[in-house]
Amino acid sequence: MSTTATKRKLTSLVPKGSQFSIRSTPISSVDADYLVAVFKKMVLSRTLDVKMLNLLKQGRGHFHIGACGQEAIQLAMSTQLEQGKDWGMFYYRDMASALGLGMTSREMLSAHLSTVTDTSRGKQMPSHFNSKEKRIVSVSSAIGCQFMPGFGVSLGAKKHNAQEVVYISGGDGSTSQGSFYELLNWATREKVPAVIVIQDNKYAISVPVADQTAGGSISRLLSGFPNLEILEVDGTDFLHSYAAANKAIERARSGNGPTLIHAHVVRLFPHSSSDDQSKYRPANELEKDKKYDPIDRLAEKLVDEGILTEKAVQKIKDDTKKEVEADARWVMEQEKPTAEEGDSHTLFEGELNLEYGNYGDKGEPIVMVDAINHALAEEMERDEKVLVFGEDVGAGKGGVFTATRGLTERFGKDRCFNTPLAEASITGAAAGLAYQGFKPVIEIQFGDYVWPAMQMLKNQIPVIRFRSNNQWSNPMVIRIPIGGYINGALCHSQNIEAFFAHIPGYKVVMPSNAADAKGMLKTAIRSEDPIIFLEHKALYRQGYARRPEPGKDYLVEIGKADIVTEGDDLTIVTYGAMVQKCVKVAKEIQSNTGKTIEIIDLRTILPLDSETILNSVKKTSRAIVVHEDAAFAGFGAEIVAQIADECFTYLDAPVKRVAGKFSSIPYASQMEAYVLPQDDDVRNAVNDILSF
Repeated sequence: MSTTATKRKLTSLVPKGSQFSIRSTPISSVDADYLVAVFKKMVLSRTLDVKMLNLLKQGRGHFHIGACGQEAIQLAMSTQLEQGKDWGMFYYRDMASALGLGMTSREMLSAHLSTVTDTSRGKQMPSHFNSKEKRIVSVSSAIGCQFMPGFGVSLGAKKHNAQEVVYISGGDGSTSQGSFYELLNWATREKVPAVIVIQDNKYAISVPVADQTAGGSISRLLSGFPNLEILEVDGTDFLHSYAAANKAIERARSGNGPTLIHAHVVRLFPHSSSDDQSKYRPANELEKDKKYDPIDRLAEKLVDEGILTEKAVQKIKDDTKKEVEADARWVMEQEKPTAEEGDSHTLFEGELNLEYGNYGDKGEPIVMVDAINHALAEEMERDEKVLVFGEDVGAGKGGVFTATRGLTERFGKDRCFNTPLAEASITGAAAGLAYQGFKPVIEIQFGDYVWPAMQMLKNQIPVIRFRSNNQWSNPMVIRIPIGGYINGALCHSQNIEAFFAHIPGYKVVMPSNAADAKGMLKTAIRSEDPIIFLEHKALYRQGYARRPEPGKDYLVEIGKADIVTEGDDLTIVTYGAMVQKCVKVAKEIQSNTGKTIEIIDLRTILPLDSETILNSVKKTSRAIVVHEDAAFAGFGAEIVAQIADECFTYLDAPVKRVAGKFSSIPYASQMEAYVLPQDDDVRNAVNDILSF
């Protein structure tokens, strides 16, 4: 126990003269039993840190990252929230926060040892907290991955008018991420009920904050954001942290907008069990940090106030150690997940109970973009949880291709609205809104501009069901116009299906006509998985892609290809804008030679309808795969590989691909035509394979 004399030597970790400082809460105004409970949680968090490191030394477990030195601010926040109502959007150092919201010692140890009692059931590394019951959204390893989903959750809370508070947490290194500033931009504009806590331990692994943050202070850097209250606290001092958390939570719950708490803390252990901070931190700095141990600081206050004796403090530590040892023994007796569970919950595993193919009364022929517009309107009418948003989708313009025309006017700006021009913001907000029970249908204006969103599109949206062991999911539709043949050049012509087909957790759709577009979009909106809905821009208003409009109950099964024309002499597997080219060539060949070609329109890239493809090739014994994207490493390579694996003995000719050149898409018409596949390319390939 530190002495009073030692205690007087400690200065606040808040820099002198800070304009964002706040007075500490007097200990006499805080319930004593509450303070003792908080102290016990602090000790539990620290004891778990130590136990997990000891388990690693025994060869039990593989990794640990802890909260040691940051427990005070974490518990000041989490213990003032309402369990099961408020939300935790944490990062991997938030063990005390998770304990404060109700997670248990056994759950922490189960994650460390990857037993069946782990809330992720062995899918996640330790310290990646996850509890649907406690509203702790499964943590990602990716820095800043919680920021925009946290905004989405808080926007959902505002839409529900539920007086929920969303606690969004990060370290000082995470403030270098662009998503941090995107969070602040949208959160302050919407005045959402979020408390953003930056736990500044001065190091992003080994990189000091001076090398991360302009001016060395994130709170000063953010002072220009409107509607943002900034509080700067000594995050190792529980009562100082309590005051800031109390004020921020009350502000959020009252609807007055977000608060950023800049909490200065210490990192008493290395970054992780894989790190040795003595290599980059001076010994005197490490010794100084020990004096700011939040457990010792709170214990001193409790003893000075007569709430606890030094003997009682030691008993809490001893009892907690016994509790953790008993919990560790219990966890070690639990079973391990089976190996076969390793790919479970990649997608929704239940039944959708949808009825497909009910075309209804045929309406007038309709172009694809209008079919998409009508599908959106019908689904918004059917389900008030459907939200449509993205850049330029709102009133007036209705999307750069008019796919969302009239939706804001009909359903209001709360359900169809514009967003900042920031793809990570759009996708991340959709993730959080999905956790709140909404069904986001978002538009990325061009496939060429999807790349800033890849943090969300790879590390958050498609994997949340998997990594949370089915506790959380991201059912949504991500509409993306793609493709060339429009003189769109490098940044308005890209084909992206092969990228997304390689990411487990998605379904990827690309219709080739208006009826399929309407039926598949409606199915996508009623589905339980995140669905990449690719819309070829060149087909939006093409006459050959028009179809009589199906009724409002028309659904097309995702994952089921369409046999456009039946044939016996050759199979062509294609999709998107290439379908029409193949149909045109097939008609010519039949007219000139009498040979018939079976054309398969995949419609769905992922999951691939391999059965339809393979059955056709076994019948015709010849196959060509046609797609617009570059041949090299394009999606057609996967189709050809499956045909080779499953149909080799049926083949009478090589399997051929017709696809784009390995090049960016140029602007000039003659160059674009040279790079992208044309009718002659399909025709020549068909003649080659039929004559082989």
